[in-house]
Amino acid sequence: MLVDDDAANRRRLRDYFSARGYTVVEEDNGKVALKRIVAEPPDVVIAAVDLPGENGLTVCKLSRQHFFGPFVLMAERCDELDQVLGLDMGADDYVLKHVSPRLLAARMAAVFRRVEAWDEQARCQHERLDFGDLVIDNTMREAWLHDQPIELTSAEFDLLWLLGSHAGRILTREEIFTRLRGIEYDGQDRSVDVRVSRIRPKVGDDPDHPRRIKTVRSKGYLFVEDPFSAP
Repeated sequence: MLVDDDAANRRRLRDYFSARGYTVVEEDNGKVALKRIVAEPPDVVIAAVDLPGENGLTVCKLSRQHFFGPFVLMAERCDELDQVLGLDMGADDYVLKHVSPRLLAARMAAVFRRVEAWDEQARCQHERLDFGDLVIDNTMREAWLHDQPIELTSAEFDLLWLLGSHAGRILTREEIFTRLRGIEYDGQDRSVDVRVSRIRPKVGDDPDHPRRIKTVRSKGYLFVEDPFSAP
């Protein structure tokens, strides 16, 4: 699904993807697109941030209650804060609106590879992690703290599952980024750090003195199975 009120940009991307075997459905209104995503989930959504009805960020956030496929946001500008906000809303990638169709297709393919890798990994791993007060279920893609559901975006859940399923092992930022995004880490992107900071209070961690998800200086992050077993 391609969502953009810029008809010329829609036509440009539609022609490119249609010529390569994709079935492209189009919408020019965010509110209408949201209803259609829920009613007829596509394989992937590419949506502009600036839309009439509902903006792309809102469409992404609200659709994540029902749609778990790849979601790519396009915007006129693409600075770090905008990217972090988009990813925090549940987007899998955030690109400049007038990116070349070829590059967009490559980024989209990387997202698909990541999703496929997660599906394969899920089949090979235990689907439920129990850390006493914290439970993470990969089948339901939900987590609970003290038997209360934790509100997580799709991207936050992916990161929490990755850390939890490697409890006791330090994961580098490069490894986390590559596993979650399907592309190489450029050394500049801080989205992993931002997501960790948002996840910590949700899983009962003290952001100033974390014991559950620890930062290992110059290395990465360590998920501790029992954060209260040691002083």
